[in-house]
Amino acid sequence: MRITLIHALKHSIVPIEASFAKHWPEARLMNLLDDSLSADLARDGKLSERMTERFLTMGRYAVSTGADGILFTCSAFGPCIEAVARAHAPMPVLRPNEAMIEQAVAKGKRIGLLSTFPPTLVSMPPEFPSHVTLVPKLAEGALAALDRGDRAEHDCIVVEASKDLRDCDLIALAQYSMAPAAERVAEVTGREVLTTPDSAVKKLKGMLGCG
Repeated sequence: MRITLIHALKHSIVPIEASFAKHWPEARLMNLLDDSLSADLARDGKLSERMTERFLTMGRYAVSTGADGILFTCSAFGPCIEAVARAHAPMPVLRPNEAMIEQAVAKGKRIGLLSTFPPTLVSMPPEFPSHVTLVPKLAEGALAALDRGDRAEHDCIVVEASKDLRDCDLIALAQYSMAPAAERVAEVTGREVLTTPDSAVKKLKGMLGCG
């Protein structure tokens, strides 16, 4: 199976490739990166028709290369990704967090949502059902540290921010780039921690009949 991975942050590539290596090494991966997407969203503060068209263009390109499925790793662009999914149904086109959200809702009623990218805390909460209580938290400065190449500082900021979510049933890490910090977050909070890459790979594998 050929899977196209579409990224708005370069930091997402290593975690998702690691999850494929762990859970579905037979998949053939193709990476598409446009890191101006996240910069433009941060600048504009909202999604636009022009942004959606950019996503549709990437989706068409992925399909033209022979993709069997598409996985987006950028969590702040839900409506744009849904437009791609509608355009290419019934091909599996996954939002980055949908598998993790399904897991989280099945496990708890009060869910801590920890993010390093502010727009995610606008776009992602509506993806959760209304019967759960969502506690959003921004790990401010973590993404800037990662952009400087300082993974250690990024992880320290994420871990420190997670302490405010200790009263939740579990903690969901919104960005793929946060996955390497999951174990330390679990240690300091005493809570189960869900990451997006593993959940997404397992769901996509099942949707394509390879699970």
